[in-house]
Amino acid sequence: MKKLFLIVLLLCSFVGFAQIGGTNTYEFLNIPVSARVGALGGNVIAVNDNDPTFSLANPSLLNSEMSGMVTFSYLNYFADINQGYFSYVRDFKKLGTFSAGIKYISYGEFLETDEGGNEFGTFSASEYAVIFGWSKQIDSTFSVGANLKPIYSSFYNYYSAGIAADVSATYTNKQKGFTAAMVVKNMGTQFLTYDENGEREPLPFEIQAGISKKFKHVPFRLSVDMIQLQNWNLSFNDSLIETNNNENLSDEQKAERNQTSFLNETFRHLVFGGEFVPSKTFMLRFGFNFKRRQELALDNKPGLVGFSWGFGFRVKKFHISYGSARYHLAGSSNHFTITTNLSEYYRKGAAPKPPKDKKEKKVKVPKEKKSKKQKD
Repeated sequence: MKKLFLIVLLLCSFVGFAQIGGTNTYEFLNIPVSARVGALGGNVIAVNDNDPTFSLANPSLLNSEMSGMVTFSYLNYFADINQGYFSYVRDFKKLGTFSAGIKYISYGEFLETDEGGNEFGTFSASEYAVIFGWSKQIDSTFSVGANLKPIYSSFYNYYSAGIAADVSATYTNKQKGFTAAMVVKNMGTQFLTYDENGEREPLPFEIQAGISKKFKHVPFRLSVDMIQLQNWNLSFNDSLIETNNNENLSDEQKAERNQTSFLNETFRHLVFGGEFVPSKTFMLRFGFNFKRRQELALDNKPGLVGFSWGFGFRVKKFHISYGSARYHLAGSSNHFTITTNLSEYYRKGAAPKPPKDKKEKKVKVPKEKKSKKQKD
């Protein structure tokens, strides 16, 4: 517990002020691209089972067993928006486990016109983040990690660049199937703004914590993740027009009437995920994101907004996963991920051949036997 307390203090030392709700730049950093993460509600940081896609959100989950793993992820988002991710993991023993990858998002092509509707052609918009990850195992239960993310953004004739970093710590008890983790995400700055004379915009800073439990006698794992811990007030009920237009009420009175309940605010910080694992080669997943449902569901027809699902299976040396998340009645996101370990191919091709001296002995033995029979 002392080690866990020290790690929490280390992470909290990086805490700064942050806001959400359209006030940040580089928001694509928070869009889940992994099929498994997308199926589990969009936020998973405390599942430790050698899946390199989790290291994008929690670098301390990297370990030596992932060495040689290559991951390709693709997200078919909404309209013409597409997102992708590629990574490679390599372990260097005493130095720790390292990963290198790139995450991009393409917003598609747009038609360029003037005020009169005259067309001048098309232009595109996209953003990129190169991600360098590192993790070090402190002992059999604790690990720490960090991500460094140079960022480049392009919108028509406007460009921006910045850098972000994540730090994390993970506690794992394999005997009890329990994992706990904490992550401080997207610390950094925008050093090149879209407007040369503009102010630097804040990055989507966030503190997350999570736990997961794999049950001993049931093939099921439950995960609960706590998001936006640096900001308790995630909602603002602005549906009462009469309240906000009432000049007889002070700003404090309006804010008090617009506040949501304590229970509602609590659940906005929680993301639930579950995995049913009937065999080593097949897995079913589902998740629920309460905050997403409260913000994007229609009052008269909420449907399955906020819910997500997916599955994973193994074909020979490939792990293939699919995930789908319901954001709105207009549609769902579709995630695809393929993971393989290049080390498995090397081991097969590098099988040692029997030494030549053994072959020579096997040839000489029958010749000696034949010569003895001839003498008799």
